[in-house]
Amino acid sequence: MNPELLDTFLDLAESRSFNRTAERLGVSQSTVSARIRALEAALGERLFTRSRAGTRPTAAGERFEAHARTLRHAWAEARRAVARAGRRAGALRIGLQHDLAQGHIADWVRAIRENFPETELYMELDYSIQMSAEVLSGALDLAVLYTPKPLPDLYFEPLGAARYLMVSTHAARLAEVDPARTIRASYAPAFDAAHRALHPALDAAPVGSGQNAAVAALLAALGGSAYVLAETAAELEAAGTARPVLDAPGIAQPVHAAVHLRNRTNVLHRRLVALAKRHFADRTP
Repeated sequence: MNPELLDTFLDLAESRSFNRTAERLGVSQSTVSARIRALEAALGERLFTRSRAGTRPTAAGERFEAHARTLRHAWAEARRAVARAGRRAGALRIGLQHDLAQGHIADWVRAIRENFPETELYMELDYSIQMSAEVLSGALDLAVLYTPKPLPDLYFEPLGAARYLMVSTHAARLAEVDPARTIRASYAPAFDAAHRALHPALDAAPVGSGQNAAVAALLAALGGSAYVLAETAAELEAAGTARPVLDAPGIAQPVHAAVHLRNRTNVLHRRLVALAKRHFADRTP
């Protein structure tokens, strides 16, 4: 089975548009059409109907979708197994939310190495949506992320929470925070909702970022007030760059593990999730 045919089928099943799928895959519309025709010829069934209302899977296409996801995941696992033949006993590819790298990656990787000394380990920093897609496709064995994306064949398990604190270069208390000098942190939908509920007046800040390191850099360069990870807040205070806003509540951002549903009860994956849960639970505010 050509994996490109599966990727094209699954993207088209989601986008419902040959044009949109062509744009997302970086190919021409005629290439998308040719791949779908090849897949239909291999299966002996028509998979999509096209009309003025758009593109929709046929009954055969809907039945094939779950099998296509399974085939794509199995193909990714097979490629990785062949690529690492003759190396260590096994290999793990783990994704980690960008913001968690600073205060969490070292201790967690140490724990993984101690528990899996013969296993080759690759760590990748990314965002929730992309990591969910890579766990689904088989490109990642496990992802630790902020925002679970409800996708077929994905299993999410809560691990704990990351703690964010408000710091400022000019204010010791909330009443002194200048909205015009606030840097709006937007780390995840759950964080955004909590921030909006706590500080509606600060929601329209003139500068913002979705990454902790960038927010810290903006604070150092521009001054102002913002939420950063508790570890970063301590570093900024130690450096004399910013100080905690004493009466500003902390915000706890939930952290989740994502694995493919077929690996939910796999012994290796359960051990990985248990290690992650132990690590992040110890830091839950």
